[in-house]
Amino acid sequence: MDAFTLLLMAPQGQEGPSLISNLILFGSIIAIFYFMIIRPQQKREKERQSMLSALKKGDKVVTAGGLHGSVVGIEEKTLLVQIADNVKVKVERGSVTTIVKEAEPATK
Repeated sequence: MDAFTLLLMAPQGQEGPSLISNLILFGSIIAIFYFMIIRPQQKREKERQSMLSALKKGDKVVTAGGLHGSVVGIEEKTLLVQIADNVKVKVERGSVTTIVKEAEPATK
């Protein structure tokens, strides 16, 4: 045999990784994605939905557009937010990002 033929021949007895080790590798990658990305996002979304469903009149809110105001009216999908005296704005319920909890005044 010449040298070229020897270079083209595949070595005998060496196999790639087994099917089980490949399944374990892919399963662990999927588990990491689930516990590091998907599960925390689902938890944050659940907390957001509970916050939006707990809105009531008088709550002070901040919208995604940066408007600060207090809720004066509630409908199924929209809120009526008062942002100044005699100025009321109708916003989507989903645009509320936070409910502002004002600090209580310190008593001496």
